[in-house]
Amino acid sequence: MSRQTLPMTDALHDYLLSVSLRETDVQRQLREDTARLPEAGMQLSPEQGQFLQLLVRLTGARRCLEIGTFTGYSALAVALALRDDGFITACDVSETWTDMAWRYWQAAGVAHKIFLRLAPARETLDALLEQDQAGLYDFAFIDADKEGYLDYYERALRLLRTGGLIAVDNTLWSGRPADPAVTDADTAAIRAFNRRLHADTRVDLSVLPVGDGLTLARKR
Repeated sequence: MSRQTLPMTDALHDYLLSVSLRETDVQRQLREDTARLPEAGMQLSPEQGQFLQLLVRLTGARRCLEIGTFTGYSALAVALALRDDGFITACDVSETWTDMAWRYWQAAGVAHKIFLRLAPARETLDALLEQDQAGLYDFAFIDADKEGYLDYYERALRLLRTGGLIAVDNTLWSGRPADPAVTDADTAAIRAFNRRLHADTRVDLSVLPVGDGLTLARKR
């Protein structure tokens, strides 16, 4: 058994997708269209989207949160995995990006499962808490501005039920958090977030080298 995760070469990544990925035509088209945007680097990898689907199915999630929607690939993946009475509250601030998302959600027949909130995510999450939604959500996915991660995490944790799961993207941040010479604000925020979760006894924790790093935190 290897002591470390295999390096992900382009050839190995292609092979991984060839034997694992089960993407619908709508998902593939959304991903390809997003790849043409200047902000394409913000796109979730397809294997991460499929992994989120598996997590949603394994946990039997019905009420989901998404903090950072971009062009809608992750929300689409989760919505496709949700049972008929499930829904996602999706938080974003860009009407341009989410207009693109809506087209694909509608094409996939899942738009009725997605409640988009165009406002700063802190405001949306605080509003949910004020509406006595604490402890009612099953699953949350955080993939937004890195300096906001701790705030989003704390609010999502309050909204989740015991046994609920939070998934957080970009927590390995292309390896920059491991390099002390890198001191930009986003990297510093990811370092602080990772340290906080490592010490957080309210959750069970695992940081996975999937995509750009995916942290899973299960509320105890």
